[in-house]
Amino acid sequence: MAANRAELNARIEANLPLVKHVVFQVAVHFPRHVDREELARAGALGLVEAARRYDEERGVPFERFAAQRIRGAILDSVRAADWAPRSVRLLARRLESTEQQLASELGRVPNVDEMAEALGVSHDELARLRDRLFRSVVLALDHETSDDSDEDLTLVDVLRDQSAVEPSEELESRELHTYLRDAVKLLPERQRFVIVGYFLEGKTSQDLARFLGVTESRVSQLRSEALRNLKLGIEAQYEALPEEAPVGRVAKRQAAYVDQIGSASEWKNRLSRWDDEYDVPDEPLLPVRRVAMIVS
Repeated sequence: MAANRAELNARIEANLPLVKHVVFQVAVHFPRHVDREELARAGALGLVEAARRYDEERGVPFERFAAQRIRGAILDSVRAADWAPRSVRLLARRLESTEQQLASELGRVPNVDEMAEALGVSHDELARLRDRLFRSVVLALDHETSDDSDEDLTLVDVLRDQSAVEPSEELESRELHTYLRDAVKLLPERQRFVIVGYFLEGKTSQDLARFLGVTESRVSQLRSEALRNLKLGIEAQYEALPEEAPVGRVAKRQAAYVDQIGSASEWKNRLSRWDDEYDVPDEPLLPVRRVAMIVS
């Protein structure tokens, strides 16, 4: 039994180069995204299976028998990993052979119209066929790609989730929203009423004017003044304060407003997730973000 196992191992080791040879032959028919190392692993398993099943009495050389088993194992592994139907793969081979034939005849890469004419389909149908084919291509996140630099990059390095927010951006957004909440709360009463009513509660200028007993132009003036104060108060939290003391009643009032915003909450609370002071969760916070975009 030990002698048989030793003989089996020796046969496998002696024919390992055959696996590489078969992979080279088969791989030319597969797209580039198919991992050649995976093909080699599947081929090695086919070689082991061939060594176990080989029967010298049939008179077939082991190399020929093993090559068939290796090729079969590789094809089986590729089919098992491929989620696209066989029709899509047939379509891929048809498009590729047609493109190669036209390129050979024309001496250049054929354009869309030439491809459609050769395939006997319309321009739109060819676009649908190619779209169907492109959707069948699956790349692993560790698939190596290349750019103009000398870095070894994978898809993880170059792909970016457009909906994802960087941690630093998330913290900056939380801080800005907290400053905005405090700044709105500290506005003069009428300015605060206009900002809350117009941006958060969806009231019109006419509604606000009727409630305050003023004209719509006065409401517009109050809104402009409030937005100017919010912009000033929030920008001051990110800029160095002037060393000289404010001069004049307006400047002093603005400086006091800026100081109140800065001391309204601790920095730890500003970086934590906050809720609207009017207890409006999730989606209704969008108007608050709208104000943040206006004043930032």
